[in-house]
Amino acid sequence: MAGIVDVRYPIKGLCVWHPFGLVLKNKVYLILRSLLDVDHQEALFPLLIPETEFMKEAEHIKGFEEEVYWVTKGGTTPLDVPLALRPTSETAIYPMFKLWIRSHADLPLKMYQIVNTFRYETKHTRPLIRVREITSFKEAHTAHTTWEAAEKQVHEAMRIYSEFYDRLAIPYIITKRPNWDKFPGADYSIAVDTLMPDGKTLQIGTIHHLGSNFAKTFDITYEDVNGEQQYVHQTCYGISERCIAAVIAIHGDDKGLVFPPEVAPIQVVVIPIPFGKGKDVLEASKRVHKMLSDAGFRAALDSSDERPGAKFYKWEMKGVPLRIEVGPRDLKSNSVTLVRRDTSEKTSIPVPDLVPAINQKLKDIHANLCVRAKKSFDERVVECATLSEVKTAVKKGIARVNWCGDEQCGIKMEDGTGADVLGELAQTKKGKCPVCGKDADKVVLMARTY
Repeated sequence: MAGIVDVRYPIKGLCVWHPFGLVLKNKVYLILRSLLDVDHQEALFPLLIPETEFMKEAEHIKGFEEEVYWVTKGGTTPLDVPLALRPTSETAIYPMFKLWIRSHADLPLKMYQIVNTFRYETKHTRPLIRVREITSFKEAHTAHTTWEAAEKQVHEAMRIYSEFYDRLAIPYIITKRPNWDKFPGADYSIAVDTLMPDGKTLQIGTIHHLGSNFAKTFDITYEDVNGEQQYVHQTCYGISERCIAAVIAIHGDDKGLVFPPEVAPIQVVVIPIPFGKGKDVLEASKRVHKMLSDAGFRAALDSSDERPGAKFYKWEMKGVPLRIEVGPRDLKSNSVTLVRRDTSEKTSIPVPDLVPAINQKLKDIHANLCVRAKKSFDERVVECATLSEVKTAVKKGIARVNWCGDEQCGIKMEDGTGADVLGELAQTKKGKCPVCGKDADKVVLMARTY
């Protein structure tokens, strides 16, 4: 009905993007590209990865071995070397980094691509959340002279992701993943999570410090200022169309979709409401629509024969931030009625003042979506001292709890609550570990996850 994706494609876990949904996706990823293009270069690497390259990094492969699709034939001819459909692209990109990086003058190297990736998900698939083809996987890969320089890039990636989700009005929390849940082959992993309406968290971004692990596997070295060969230090960070799922789930309501204005496929819809003077109302609506389009808004004119109520319902469901109603009374006063999707507030606006009024309303809508989503998020993050309190908290949201840092205690926290340790927060808080009872100053978040 809303026209985002169609899940009826005859392969489980694969979806078709409707034109309306594709516009939404492209608007979202335009923001991401604008943030990365400041100091990254966009590239495009092949979908197929030779088994000989894919199998080089043992820890990495172990993490993905159950999820890989393999191409074993070309037509009817068996291939000499099986080809993997990329589940992620480290093993496709790093053989090329070895060829491109020669000197410290070539560093830092910062590249990204937005591509489809394939993972054989055996869990229950969900559109945009858990799929077998990720149609829009943004993965950035960087190489640096030192471990510390790579760590600075980790923090820069955190800043980029923060700005990205701020512009989508999505509340988030950033944590350091526990070692048992880090990216295969990484020194450590950072994750960005948001909280969905059902109380589960959705991972909407990851950042990995790879150290020199992949550099040693793929022999990626550079000549330093002293003429010595050194291994590069690397990072990678990714976002998938889960960011679209977050926008839909967090901002939507019982009437349908609610879009932040910056990414709304249609920002304002003009609806003529003729009573007697149908032709005059339609002509006035056309003039308003042209004015808005000329001003740069993504505007639509609904001149269909449907009743006004049906039109209101249709465009509310599609999440259009603003609706303009033009009726006989509006004609007399040379004004229109402006209706906000997020609050249903109605305002009469003189036509000459319409463009600046819409600009302001769109800003107000974004601000309101930010406040509303953050309030809902914060209200569902609960301080907990015991595993029993954690079990209660994660039914509706996120539990904050102390942890001694011992991996076995962390795993017992998961086993004892049915929730996952999302990761460790940067701040500390004195307390007791709920498992061993020892003094603990680490703070972790726990939640049910997708």
